[in-house]
Order: sequence, then structure tokens, then C-alpha cells
Amino acid sequence: MLTRRTFARLAGAAALALTVALPAWAEPVVIKFSHVVAPDTPKGKGAEKFKELAEKYTDGAVKVEVYPNSQLYKDKEELEALQLGAVQMLAPSLAKFGPLGVQQFEIFDLPFLMNGYDDLRKITDGEIGKSLLSKLEDKGITGLAYWDNGFKVMSANSPLHTPDDFLGLKMRIQSSKILEAQMQALGAVPQVMAFSEVYQALQTGVVDGTENPPSNMYTQKMHEVQKHATISNHGYLGYAVIVNKAFWDGLDPAIREKLSQAMAESTEYANSIAKQENEAALAAMKAAGTTEFHELTEDERAEWVEALKPVYEEMSGRVGADLIEQVRTTLGSTN
Repeated sequence: MLTRRTFARLAGAAALALTVALPAWAEPVVIKFSHVVAPDTPKGKGAEKFKELAEKYTDGAVKVEVYPNSQLYKDKEELEALQLGAVQMLAPSLAKFGPLGVQQFEIFDLPFLMNGYDDLRKITDGEIGKSLLSKLEDKGITGLAYWDNGFKVMSANSPLHTPDDFLGLKMRIQSSKILEAQMQALGAVPQVMAFSEVYQALQTGVVDGTENPPSNMYTQKMHEVQKHATISNHGYLGYAVIVNKAFWDGLDPAIREKLSQAMAESTEYANSIAKQENEAALAAMKAAGTTEFHELTEDERAEWVEALKPVYEEMSGRVGADLIEQVRTTLGSTN
């Protein structure tokens, strides 16, 4: 027979067990992760890796729903959706923060600023990268990481060997005053357009060409509707993984710590495959034979660099002359 004391002890233990078990019964925290590119791009694969690790490390307390290819929102819509809490996580290209009022991110759009991934890491992994992410806090956004896509090629239906070849071409760009100035400096007519609309615009001749890392060009099948491309590596396309600040701050600290771990590991994964993915995409497009690829000679590159120098002076007031100088000092650059 149970004594009153034993019964009370067992009842207390049962109540404690019930309390401990309750979180496992609660509905999982849902993170809607929206992006505008294909699942088989570096960003697409990074998002899937984050989903896998976030759900694993939180033992299912978090559920990540990934929506690629502008399934939920197009370029111009997604940041507003994040700020309103309609989605919790995005990985927009860095140029998207200019229209939001944080023009300093457009430093990454300056042509021939960085000479490869070593230069890039000095910026994104250093004090400059951290300082830029902190500027999003006032917009209700928390920046978590930088994800690479890669360095861009120029494409069109005519050869693009020298700046003169751009004269009068309608070139699609994402919304960025620096990219607009870049195309104008080359003599082209910049056309701002959502990424999801580019293939059809190229196919129908609404625009003549565009710029993209090879992985974006290949996964969106742009090589099927572009006869020429120049491997210029003139600019960088990367992303900032961001979350709604109120959502992030409101998470249980233990959950937030696990998600930060998942983000750190998925960032390492996404960035490790970016260069490889772009090389594979370039090889696949060359093999397809629908686009003729041109490597800039040293003389041609010098012509491009010279033609684009005015962009730095014109845009220094927008991104900050001090920031440009800080980046140049960090990289030892003279461009």
C-alpha cells in the first residue's frame, strides 16, 4: 500500500516529468526561408543545408520551410515581407539593401574592386563585414552571415570584348545605383528587372544582355538565349542571410544558439561549394555550345578597368568615400 508520503513523491515526479515533456508536444517554431534562385545553386543548396542542420540540432523544435525560385516573393517584394514578418529568413543579394536605405552594401557592386575570393574574405569575415550587417538592425533586420555566389560574367547576343561593344545595349541589372552607373560608363542602357523575369526578357529581346555568376546563368538557362559571354569577373554577387529581428530576438536563447550553430556550418558549406559550382556551370555551358565564351586579355581588361574608373568617383558619395578607402586599404588595392 502506498503511504501518503510515497504517493505525494510519485505525484510530484509525474508532474515534473509532464513539465519536462511539454516542450516536445508544443508546435515547432516555423522558419519560412524564401529566396529567388534555383535549388541547385550555391544559395539554394545552402538553404537546404541550413534546413537540415537547424531541424537536426533543435531536435525538431524548429521546422524550416524553404521556398526557392521566387515561389513566395520576387526581388522587390521579399524584404518588405521579411520586415512585416510574412517570412522569417531571406538571403537577398547585397545590392538589395541600397533601396532599403543601407547604400553601403553597394560597395560590393563596384567593378574590379576585388581580385578573387581571398580579397572577398578579408571584407566579409573582417570588421567591414560585421559593421555592414550591424547597419540593418535599425531596419528591423538581423544579419547572420554572408553567402557567396561568385564573380560575374557579362553576356549578350553580340561579342563583348571592349567597352565599345556595350554601346546602346539594353543590359539587365538588379536594383543598384552602382550597377546602373557601371552600365552607363560602358555605354549600355541599364534595365532594372526582377531575376525571375530575366530569361523571358532575354528570349524575347526586351533586353540584350545581363551579368551573372555562371551558376545563375546556367541554372536559369540563360545560356540558351545568349550567344556570347565574356568571363570578366568584373564584379561580385553575394548574399546576406538575414532574419526578422523581432522574430530572432524572441526565440528561446537555447534555440537561437542552435540555429546560430546551424547557420555557421551551412555558411561554411555554401561558401565552400560556390567556386566549384560556378566552375562546373561554366564547363556545362561551354559544352552545350549555345554560347561562345571569351576570356579577357590583359589589354582588354585594362580597357574595362579604365572605362569603369569614373564609377568610383561618381558613387563615392553614395557608399561613402571613407568606406571605399577602408576597403582599398584592407585589400591593398589601387583600382
